[in-house]
Amino acid sequence: MAGAEQSVIVDVPPDVLFGVIADYEKYPEFLNDMAGARVIESGDGFTVAEFTLNLIKTVRYTIRLTETPPERVSWTLIESNLLKVNNGGWTLEALPGDRTRATYRLEVTIGRFVPKMISNRLTGKTLPATLKAFKERAEGLDR
Repeated sequence: MAGAEQSVIVDVPPDVLFGVIADYEKYPEFLNDMAGARVIESGDGFTVAEFTLNLIKTVRYTIRLTETPPERVSWTLIESNLLKVNNGGWTLEALPGDRTRATYRLEVTIGRFVPKMISNRLTGKTLPATLKAFKERAEGLDR
């Protein structure tokens, strides 16, 4: 299983960043590899969403997201065409000056006969770009 965790300081309060994180269907607007996002079901404190990534191969997955505004979003994999495990989450910590420390963690296991480059890309190269994209989106909306 490949895993990664990284934090970033975002110059908005946690509720603003949480709003960006929980607006799943807007992800294709600012995440480069995200080709599609669709909410299937939502209720009190949870959302089921389907995402499509264009990496080396097209990766489709459905996850159940558990939301505790404005501090946390976590998810677990329901089904995928290539992933066996996709668990992770965001933890948002309020900092002085209406800033937020956002910590993103991800655990991914890919299926057999899938290039390891996909999991390496999800947990390595893509992670810093993902954090940067969420930071820029939240800070841009807060102006």
